Amino acid sequence: QAQLVESGGGLVQPGGSLRLSCDASGSASSMIFNLYAMAWYRQAPGKRRELVARISDSGRTYYADSVKGRFTVSRVNVNSTVYLQINSLKPEDSAVYYCNKDPTFGFWGQGTQVTVSS
Repeated sequence: QAQLVESGGGLVQPGGSLRLSCDASGSASSMIFNLYAMAWYRQAPGKRRELVARISDSGRTYYADSVKGRFTVSRVNVNSTVYLQINSLKPEDSAVYYCNKDPTFGFWGQGTQVTVSS
């Protein structure tokens, strides 16, 4: 069964950092994964899921204005893995974070919870 597995979330204080990981090897072989633009999305309670960072098949990146300068997306194609380095965390970054390709697969992983609180 195809799947996306996110990990690395947790409870951190404002200003802290986290590194999120996404294993997409269950969804695409590395050969196919290489062809996909991959993205990180987040959804806070009561809000719509939003794309926060994207990395193209060639490594070009895009960031939502709200995270620009603080988030860094990267990928390791041979492992079908995508990472999101999150620095200078703010309470408003609290959400469940998901990875998916862009445009998305017809399914989502379980996500990883990020909570920023003092």
